[in-house]
Amino acid sequence: MPERKARIQRLELPAGRRILVISDIHGNVPYLEGVLRRAGFSDRDELIIDGDFLEKGGESLRTLRIVMELCRRGNAHALLGNCDGWAEIFSPDWPARGDEHVMRYLLWRKSGLLLDMCNASGIDPFELESLTEAKQELRRRYAEEFDFLAALPDAIETENFVFAHASMRPDKPLSEHTADELNHCDSFLTQGRRFDKWVIVGHWPVMLYGQDRVCANPIVDRDKRIVSIDGGCVLKDDGQLNCLIIPDRDSEDFGFVAYDPFPECIALENQAESGRSYYIRWGDSRVQVLRRGEEFSRCRHVRTGYEMDILTRYLFTDGEFTDCNDCTDYVLPVKAGDRLRIVEETSRGVFAKRNGVSGWYYGGLK
Repeated sequence: MPERKARIQRLELPAGRRILVISDIHGNVPYLEGVLRRAGFSDRDELIIDGDFLEKGGESLRTLRIVMELCRRGNAHALLGNCDGWAEIFSPDWPARGDEHVMRYLLWRKSGLLLDMCNASGIDPFELESLTEAKQELRRRYAEEFDFLAALPDAIETENFVFAHASMRPDKPLSEHTADELNHCDSFLTQGRRFDKWVIVGHWPVMLYGQDRVCANPIVDRDKRIVSIDGGCVLKDDGQLNCLIIPDRDSEDFGFVAYDPFPECIALENQAESGRSYYIRWGDSRVQVLRRGEEFSRCRHVRTGYEMDILTRYLFTDGEFTDCNDCTDYVLPVKAGDRLRIVEETSRGVFAKRNGVSGWYYGGLK
């Protein structure tokens, strides 16, 4: 199909209201409800849902209906991310040959909006010979949901802000962008782009910008006028759902709250920060297993040669060379009395978060 021209919504925000921005919910209802509760979202706020509210998590259909209900209230506004384009797939213009690709995705992912719709409709997707035979029935049953998705913009522009899921280009007007230019762009902050208006994006988990430590908090680049807010919800074991808080439509005094479900403990001992560490992450996760253990394995990162102990269950295969889950050997700086959010408990200590930063703590807890 030819590239689709982007749909742009121009929005006049009322004065004196907070603007709350959430991206990359990925079908995770508890995180969505948790961060809205933590932010104190009310009818006195404006909420921007900055794309990718579907797929990868376990409740895409329920999330879609929550987003629809929020938008009906009048003070919430959603836009499309690269994971939300199901209306296009169910449109008359979608080529039949594309259904085979979608079917392969469904059977591989084993979650997402289409699977939720099939399950709720009594359709077993794993028994279908092709997706085409089920599309007409699903389009009839979920007409309201597909119509909602079909009407969503690819970007929302206000007087001072552009909300786009992944990126935009400074060398042409927003109205001349394609949908793909706004919905897809890896590592947007490293592209060297600068803007007159603030550009608020998700899509690329912020921890992927780090090298030696893992931080899930939003990144505010005042030189480029970009804010990147994807906290790795669903995609990262230690991820969080961030809510950027803009105090008013004319403010640049950005704050945020975040939600994750990890239990909180109090550190009983001081701990110094590690002098050297590394973060092995998605896209660069090939390791050589030097010594495999029951709980931890000694591994060498293939590209850099860096060695660290990795939880054995994080290794994808039993081979000498394998990819692995995101991991780090960073040791958190901790003072007795600090509150830590516990992600993993091991025989050596805990993998924890402190103020959005993930790392190891080896002292006592209560």
